[in-house]
Amino acid sequence: MEFIQAIVLGLIQGLTEFLPVSSSGHLVLFQNLFGIEEATQAFSIILHVATLIAVFVYYWQDIWALIRRPFQRTTALLIAGTIPTVIIALLFNDTFDAIFGKGKFIGFNFLFTGLILLYADSRHAGRKKIKNMSIFDALVIGTMQGVAILPAVSRSGMTISTCLARGMDRDNAARFSFLLSIPAILGGMVLTIKDMITGEVVLADAMGTAPMVCGFIVAAVSGYLAIRFMVDVIKKGKLKWFSVYVFILGGVLILDQFVLHMIVK
Repeated sequence: MEFIQAIVLGLIQGLTEFLPVSSSGHLVLFQNLFGIEEATQAFSIILHVATLIAVFVYYWQDIWALIRRPFQRTTALLIAGTIPTVIIALLFNDTFDAIFGKGKFIGFNFLFTGLILLYADSRHAGRKKIKNMSIFDALVIGTMQGVAILPAVSRSGMTISTCLARGMDRDNAARFSFLLSIPAILGGMVLTIKDMITGEVVLADAMGTAPMVCGFIVAAVSGYLAIRFMVDVIKKGKLKWFSVYVFILGGVLILDQFVLHMIVK
């Protein structure tokens, strides 16, 4: 993997992990453009660690509060929100990968993300805070997060939109979404490591340490900036601009898939 590829993929992961435009969809897209396969699978672990650090830095006070008092309602809500995601991933990950792998149909999934964002943007902000959430709220949000195992379906888009639909205020919707990303990102890392151990994913010899380090730094810094930017966007209710972006990107990819055959092979 070349330096420029590592930097671009690190930037894509850092930004799109937290912006509601789908990190998986963009990584698949750029993998196709760069012609990268095996090395990127292992490299994704490094990038996910970087994005975890970004969440820890931005929400360190919330995370420290959970560490100091682990047996509290927020912990129970995060566990409840994680359970449906884990179940969906374990039951359907291989099936979805077989259907949508290698970038097949990601254009349609981008359009789906756009529709969800438009719906969320049309919602009036509620008043519910994390402390007022029910376990059922967390289960619904976690279920929608599980849908985001589909490439080009945004995890943050699904969770933020569902939080708003469940009557949460915008600040707490962002906070719960990003805190819920921690077990989700860790779970993605575990699945990738499992595939590497079982031989389903092989770390390519051409992948050097220096590109890994560069990608890691870029992903961590861009991820932190993306969180700050996204929290401000959510508060101001401007998700529709992201929907416009994914609608255009999805339309281009559908045109390419069925007519041009230049990007997604």
